[in-house]
Amino acid sequence: MINLSGVDMANSILDMFASSPIRPMQDHMGKVHQCAKQLIPFFKATLAQEWQEAEKLKDEIRQLENDADDLKHDLRMHLPKGLFLPVARTDLLSLLSKQDKIANIARDISGVVFARKMTFPENVHADLLGLIQRSIDASKQAYKAINELDELLATGFRGREATLVEELIEQLDLIENDTDDLQRALLFKIFEQEEELPPVAVMFMYKVIRYIGDLADSAQSVGSRLEMTIAR
Repeated sequence: MINLSGVDMANSILDMFASSPIRPMQDHMGKVHQCAKQLIPFFKATLAQEWQEAEKLKDEIRQLENDADDLKHDLRMHLPKGLFLPVARTDLLSLLSKQDKIANIARDISGVVFARKMTFPENVHADLLGLIQRSIDASKQAYKAINELDELLATGFRGREATLVEELIEQLDLIENDTDDLQRALLFKIFEQEEELPPVAVMFMYKVIRYIGDLADSAQSVGSRLEMTIAR
């Protein structure tokens, strides 16, 4: 039988807590949001048909998505399985997957737009950038909520900190609702001039616009998953 002194026992417990996955979760969400943010300069370049700059930004988005994947795989491999994991392992893995989807969508959007050298009618440029910006606002709001996760744990998911995170998630829901409205308006604006545009181009416009809406939906899913974790 191994006897541990009080100091050894305390150090052992501290070591378990030191391996908390919360900071890596926050780092991952930070990288994911950084990836999504690059869509604004990317679309500004594509709308101006500056394809060399667009390619550079598309490659940056892919690299950031790869970096997020590396963080995700590392966290999955080293996620503690012991007694002192502060949040259920399944909850963290689900939250991680939902975070990761944001970066995946940003990569897919830039890949499709660049591969097809897509152009959009000039009268929808402002609306398109507005939708992208609001979707990135959703990603930013999800990032803010995830950055409160360590404080939530410290307060036992109760009190003012829990109320703050709930308010952040409510604001995230409102932002996502905004993106739904912007998306519908943009789709209708393209629909109104559909007959004047190449059919295949229109099909891909609709696809990309829905992808942009999916980015906001995925950010909202991060908030919803965090809310479920708090509720437990």
